[in-house]
Amino acid sequence: MWVAYRANLGTLLRTSDAVGACMAVPRTPHYRDALARGNTLPGRGCVHWVAPSKIEWLREQRRRGSQLVAVELAEDAVPLTRAEPTRRRTVVLLGHEHGGVPPEAAELADQVVEIPMIGRGTSLNVAVAGSLVLYRLAGLM
Repeated sequence: MWVAYRANLGTLLRTSDAVGACMAVPRTPHYRDALARGNTLPGRGCVHWVAPSKIEWLREQRRRGSQLVAVELAEDAVPLTRAEPTRRRTVVLLGHEHGGVPPEAAELADQVVEIPMIGRGTSLNVAVAGSLVLYRLAGLM
């Protein structure tokens, strides 16, 4: 999961831990610092450091049999309420609240899910969105 702010990164690490998942984070000083400051877990969580290319890392995960699920507003997106819990290793792709999942990453996705929204907003904070999707795909809600 790719995120920009330390609180979001810490929240996603905590949620990943709660559902028995790991988190993939770009190997940069910015993300290392954000995770070091935002991690509220006792001890270290499960983190995969991604380098040098996020897109190549995603391709490698597909070659290894992982399913890629993008969280994005898209015409072919499945509402999260209808998404089935996953039965195999799954990588969840999260994007920036404003820009979404980068197109080159979204193209690799096996499935696109969106979070239905009733209000005026068109997106949720990335940590909130990621937490909802992780719990649903883990079969915990």
